[in-house]
Amino acid sequence: MESDKIKEMLASALGDCDIEVDITGNKLVLRLVSDIFEGLSQVKRQKKVYAILNDMVTSGEVHAVTMYTSTPREIGR
Repeated sequence: MESDKIKEMLASALGDCDIEVDITGNKLVLRLVSDIFEGLSQVKRQKKVYAILNDMVTSGEVHAVTMYTSTPREIGR
């Protein structure tokens, strides 16, 4: 599993987004900042990201995902 591949998948689905990916074994930690999250609850934000990673999760390539999703406004940009 490569962080560049995951970044590309997320960027193509989320558009203009700041993406950080940390990988340890088959566990991901994602930090995502995007306007696309504006007005969405944390649960809806996570569902949006899981939909992108669904194939990797169902195949077992990714076992666990920890994600931090924010809008630029929420982090003071």
